[in-house]
Amino acid sequence: MVMTQPDANVFETLESEVRSYCRSWPTVFDHAHGSRLHDEKNRPYLDFFSGAGALNYGHNNPVLKRALLDYLERDGVTHALDMSTTAKRTFLETFQEIVLAPRALPYKVMFPGPGGTNAVEAALKLARKVKGRESVVFFANAFHGMSLGSLAVTGNAFKRAGAGIPLVHAIPMPFDSHGHDRAPGFPWFEQMLTSAGSGLDTPAAVIVETVQGEGGINVARTEWLRGLAELCRHHDMLLIVDDIQMGCGRTGPFFSFEESGITPDIVTLSKSLSGYGLPMAVTLFRPELDIWRPGEHNGTFRGVSPAFVTATAALEEYWRDGRLEKQTLARADQVEQALNAVTADEPATQVRGRGLAWGVEFADPARAGAVCARAFELGLLMETSGPRDEVVKLFPPLTIGDEELEEGLTLFGRAVRETARL
Repeated sequence: MVMTQPDANVFETLESEVRSYCRSWPTVFDHAHGSRLHDEKNRPYLDFFSGAGALNYGHNNPVLKRALLDYLERDGVTHALDMSTTAKRTFLETFQEIVLAPRALPYKVMFPGPGGTNAVEAALKLARKVKGRESVVFFANAFHGMSLGSLAVTGNAFKRAGAGIPLVHAIPMPFDSHGHDRAPGFPWFEQMLTSAGSGLDTPAAVIVETVQGEGGINVARTEWLRGLAELCRHHDMLLIVDDIQMGCGRTGPFFSFEESGITPDIVTLSKSLSGYGLPMAVTLFRPELDIWRPGEHNGTFRGVSPAFVTATAALEEYWRDGRLEKQTLARADQVEQALNAVTADEPATQVRGRGLAWGVEFADPARAGAVCARAFELGLLMETSGPRDEVVKLFPPLTIGDEELEEGLTLFGRAVRETARL
């Protein structure tokens, strides 16, 4: 047997060139707790990334970890496809009691697969099946996933180009305030739907993010969302809200659409649903839309029971009362004030966000990248977003301590100042 020496950088020699986050943060992480990660040299990094929104409750949350360890130690079922298990039953009962019932949401729950793109694919497929139509409307700068159906309703040109085939049966429309147009209503969309000469067949559905995360933290107004919901009702289109990144409390309430008072026909959730960074996704929809035949949409990893366990623990710990929501909304004001202070002498910037999802747009995308790079050197993890990577995105855990939140905002301010001359 020929013995080979371990490569000094196996990531470079063996892993695909498609990797991305590791290029922005060139270190090897080893352990994490709460709002901090540590690399293999034990250097700490304050996390304002939160697993792209998958770690709203921080790393290795002790309450969720205890529930997970107890389940594993008793040999609880780990993999179950869509079989009935005690872990799934407990999650469904808790989700109904704590999330759906208090909000008078009538949804059925579907487990479409492990990731957010699985939830979106199921939503698109169901909408087309229910309405018997092919096209779905999406909005400029939207991001809904990397599988082909989800990618077809994603706006980013770079990501779309990776498909390798035409992305069809999807119609782009301007997002609220896109191009700084604050006109009320949807005059162009309405005209396309009603004009006999527009060439637009009535779509099956409209899919929207109330806050576009990957698109640059673009926040839709409540009146715009209400108008969109009414437009969908008037023209017999289903309204799909993609709450994969902004749900589970990221904007304050459990669902990001609650503030607007709308009730979408279909909702997608993933990322922080498991609460522990474990793969889990659901597609929620009105009962009358549940026209699936058994097995018509399936997948091997629809029943990852450890994720059910940690999701249930997260609901019990953080959503049985309103404390986390109130804390997030209070911290939103703190973050907004801090970001406005940091950018007061930066005329070519714009601050926007909701809850603990914030973005600072720089006129020069290179500056946004430089800010994130300098922040990493200072021990703070952040990423860029937006169609040109021109927005620095701040996504601290919802459970971050007051001192840590202030520390992160201070480090961000230092990174902005120290890159001002670049």
